Amino acid sequence: MAAPSIPSGVQAGTPGTVLITGTTSGVGLNAAKAMVDRGWRVVTANRDPVRAAEAADALGIDSRQLNHLRIDFGDLESVRAGVETLVGSLSGELDALVCNAAVYKPRLKQPERSPQGYEISMATNHLGHFLLIQMLMESLKASSHPSRRVVILGTVTANSKELGGKIPIPAPADLGDLSGFEQGFQAPISMASGKAFKPGKAYKDSKLCNMITTQELHRRLHEGSGIVFSSLYPGCVADTPLFRNTPKAFQTIFPWFQKNITGGYVSQALAGERVAQVVADPEFAVSGVHWSWGNRQKKDGRQFNQELSDKATDPSTAERVWDLSMKLVGRSEAES
Repeated sequence: MAAPSIPSGVQAGTPGTVLITGTTSGVGLNAAKAMVDRGWRVVTANRDPVRAAEAADALGIDSRQLNHLRIDFGDLESVRAGVETLVGSLSGELDALVCNAAVYKPRLKQPERSPQGYEISMATNHLGHFLLIQMLMESLKASSHPSRRVVILGTVTANSKELGGKIPIPAPADLGDLSGFEQGFQAPISMASGKAFKPGKAYKDSKLCNMITTQELHRRLHEGSGIVFSSLYPGCVADTPLFRNTPKAFQTIFPWFQKNITGGYVSQALAGERVAQVVADPEFAVSGVHWSWGNRQKKDGRQFNQELSDKATDPSTAERVWDLSMKLVGRSEAES
């Protein structure tokens, strides 16, 4: 599928200020570098700002272009406190937001809980970022940047339109009837569907919620705000620290398999560059798109608008995920 046309009036090479979550390593750290290399100012949001600063120094990122913010996305109170700190201290505008931070804990036998009592992967990957977006929306609306954007990292494993999203181990992403969310998502409930806990599926479900959120943001807010809302799958970054909680054998075999068998492997640096493209480049200034470079990486391969499954695009499901997420993070429609 060809990339959509670029709206008129979008200027190339206009630097601004972007907040990127999860920059202590991996894709987020490399995205921060790519944005700074473009002249952007980057606010990083992590549980450990000292570690984030050390990682940025080790990668050679100009510290003068960075500000580090403490937020634990598994704790909604930490998100609230972090946003209050940011809004109170930010000199200038916030022009873009990248929701990248994620946890993946496939070896858990029992659900780990956030301070609010929610299953940790859904709490961190979806609910913490959902609250962040809600709290920063007015700041983004107030920006005068020619192309304000909210970018959320998705994954092929949560999109059943792609082969990676059809894999039945432990189960495909599926929010079911959302009864787990409806009932408050507290113990003993640990899945959005209300069904038995499966840690690998919990991660997939949280990323499905990420992509649903992007679509619903586009439907609700793009026309009135002019903000571009998009998600992306930058390719299989098989050696990212996201996989640090997997078995050691997997951490060795999986990158080799992606490099030599599937051809899907993407380096952390290239993935970070692709995130920066979606944030900053004029050709990506199209709202409601899920950008992908495909499951098999080709030399000089171009981005395209990847079709998403009905689970990610159904308007009634998206509306319910939005409304229930608002309740779970303690927000009202008047605050959105």
